[in-house]
Amino acid sequence: MSEQNLPLSIEFFPPKTPEGVVKLRNVRQQLYALKPEYCSVTFGAGGSTQEGTFSTVREILSEGVPAVSHISCIGSTKASIQQNLKTLKAMGVKRLVTLRGDLPSGYGMGGEFQHASDLVTFIRAETGQDFHIEVAAYPEMHPQARSFGEDIRAFADKVRAGADSAITQYFYNPDAYFRFVEEVDALGINVPIVPGIMPITSSTQLMRFSDACGAEIPRWIRLRLQGFGDDSASIKAFGMDVVTDLCEQLRAGGAPALHFYSMNQSLATLEICRRLSLN
Repeated sequence: MSEQNLPLSIEFFPPKTPEGVVKLRNVRQQLYALKPEYCSVTFGAGGSTQEGTFSTVREILSEGVPAVSHISCIGSTKASIQQNLKTLKAMGVKRLVTLRGDLPSGYGMGGEFQHASDLVTFIRAETGQDFHIEVAAYPEMHPQARSFGEDIRAFADKVRAGADSAITQYFYNPDAYFRFVEEVDALGINVPIVPGIMPITSSTQLMRFSDACGAEIPRWIRLRLQGFGDDSASIKAFGMDVVTDLCEQLRAGGAPALHFYSMNQSLATLEICRRLSLN
């Protein structure tokens, strides 16, 4: 196994209960052993978790770890984005994950922004170089894109608008990632594109997430998971092997870093990083 080290970052979502807040504090303390470059906190549809996002970001910063806030534009106004940027800058946030985002179900399109590239342009105009701006990348194509070509061009627009780097949707086919990087590079876009890593700990959870976000589960993985039925120990052991191997291939292929979708859990990410000698 290569001993080349890789920077890593870890994503959390804002807890919805007091118990969840306490649990996440414990999870973070365990994951800080990995010395992440930063920890990011997601932002709910239409800003529905904004208060929880900012509260969690404040806690991470108070624990001495760089914190990154997601910020999304669908359903937002320029005034509300200006206020969020002011709040985040005052907290000491230096980095943003800038997304188009989703509206809560039952709402139509709203707000003064239509695309993530519009939000990137606005943030750069408002704040100059105050923030490092990350955007999303979709190696297997955004579920709402009409073609791969359209999706690649949309990604290029975000970078040309001022994005510094990107984090991908999770995937289990490394070839999809490497092909995406090649195609983006062919357009003259050469910002770091960091693979998003989703540990496999639950078959039903993975199927539900993947159906919702358009991430592909290769047929062989899906069939193996189905074959384990309710045997959670076998699912976790298999998932650990699959995701560790994926990370090894990404590292060998030159991925600049790894971004772990922790789902507010610590054990799977810790074990994968242990196997990769990243802790």
